[in-house]
Amino acid sequence: MSEKFDCIVVGAGPAGIACAYEVAKGGGKVLLIERGEYPGSKNVMGGVLYRKMMEDIIPGFYKDAPLERPIAEQRFMMVDKESALTFGYKGLEWMQEPYNNFTVLRAKFDQWFAAKAVEQGALLINETVVLECIVEDGKVIGVKTDRPDGEVYADVVVLADGVNSLLAKSLGFHKEFKPDEVALATMEILKLDRKIIEDRFNLEGDQGCTIEIFGDATKGILGTGFLYTNKDSLSIGVGTLLSGLIKHKIKPYELLEYVKNHPMIRPYIQGSEPQEYLAHLIPEGGYHSMPKVVGHGVIVVGDAAQLVNAFIEKGLTLP
Repeated sequence: MSEKFDCIVVGAGPAGIACAYEVAKGGGKVLLIERGEYPGSKNVMGGVLYRKMMEDIIPGFYKDAPLERPIAEQRFMMVDKESALTFGYKGLEWMQEPYNNFTVLRAKFDQWFAAKAVEQGALLINETVVLECIVEDGKVIGVKTDRPDGEVYADVVVLADGVNSLLAKSLGFHKEFKPDEVALATMEILKLDRKIIEDRFNLEGDQGCTIEIFGDATKGILGTGFLYTNKDSLSIGVGTLLSGLIKHKIKPYELLEYVKNHPMIRPYIQGSEPQEYLAHLIPEGGYHSMPKVVGHGVIVVGDAAQLVNAFIEKGLTLP
């Protein structure tokens, strides 16, 4: 792996793939390195993709991408221990092209997105861990991987390796993030018959619904729960500041079980079968927690750069 590239992108999440896609589209020679078995195998999000940002990259992507449901209704549920106030908006105009947003499953969507980058000319290498950046005279000139003879070089290295970017940290771009600068989200994918989903959520055909859950769902810790409809499954989860979990001595999976068994939530998921359990750190520190994002020969993007809009508390916005 001693070949020279114009750009090496570390991490095949949405930010990394978007970077590789644009560089390759512009004629650059780009290598995209993913440590997982395939793009999306280790990536987690609540499950909502907003159209506009993705549309800027691939116009009309929704006609081809493996999306779950276009969202027709967004609900907000304020819960106490035995009560709930629910309000929301349902608009059939959201079910017309080009749509507003969609539920997605990252294991499917990221593979599709990465394949689009490959079509543009990017080289994708899976199951490869980048151990460190190669620095020469103060400039990042490549990366060292866990493969035999695994040094590879480029004019620019893009770090898209997630919220707790060890590579950015090793370059001195950030220190260990404080517990109140990151949230921990835990979620499950629950298998449920499509017809049952549509009946329970008052949906017709491909219509999708999202429910944001506030209040007792997080036991007073700053954060939110969520429940989203996929084609034949539900995405349910809860995300809270790590500092809150530590202070209240609550384990993440215990909080998720509390949400699943809440009397206001339980009827929605009754009879479902767990398919996946996932957990992920989310940047929450905002502008003042952003690390150094540009160095000599290197740039940091996505979660690794804390580039997350905490007010859009769910899903994927591809900043």
